[in-house]
Amino acid sequence: MYEQYLQALLEPLGVYHFEAGQIQQAELATWGAELDRVSWLLERAERESITATAEELGLARREALFLHRPAATAVKDRRDAIAALLQINGDSLTPSAINLTLQGCGIKAWAQEQENGCLRVLFPEVAGIPEAFDQIQTIILEILPCHLAVEFYFRYLTWEECERAAFTWQTVEMKQHTWDSFQLAVPPMT
Repeated sequence: MYEQYLQALLEPLGVYHFEAGQIQQAELATWGAELDRVSWLLERAERESITATAEELGLARREALFLHRPAATAVKDRRDAIAALLQINGDSLTPSAINLTLQGCGIKAWAQEQENGCLRVLFPEVAGIPEAFDQIQTIILEILPCHLAVEFYFRYLTWEECERAAFTWQTVEMKQHTWDSFQLAVPPMT
């Protein structure tokens, strides 16, 4: 790219001859290749320096700023998690701010303040214990203020939900549920 640009820039002068095998052509090709490499490095540096466009090293370096790496794995989710973690400050202690931070970290959970001052963390889209819960728990405990007691709430099928769904032992056996799969057959949270 830059080789052609330099050639077009110098050609009107009429001093240079750009034919194959000429020293001037080889020099121009070398300069053009180096300018192409520098251009690529600058584009990469610009991309990686902005959280919204970072893909590799920029994300890894930002994640290194935090005690624990965000739970997200996809590039877009990692960007969102980093942006959410960077927004945490002393005013981030309201339940809505905590929920925005949790969601921004790629954690599909929400926090509810209980009457006893405890904070309950629910996982509405997951039945049972979420995948990679140890990492999620560590991140949540890091985000939330240390003076708050935190309880994690996991969804399992209740007898009341069984009755509402009109489950019988026969329907359970027909669907070939094991006890583990049956207790995770919860209806979606509303």
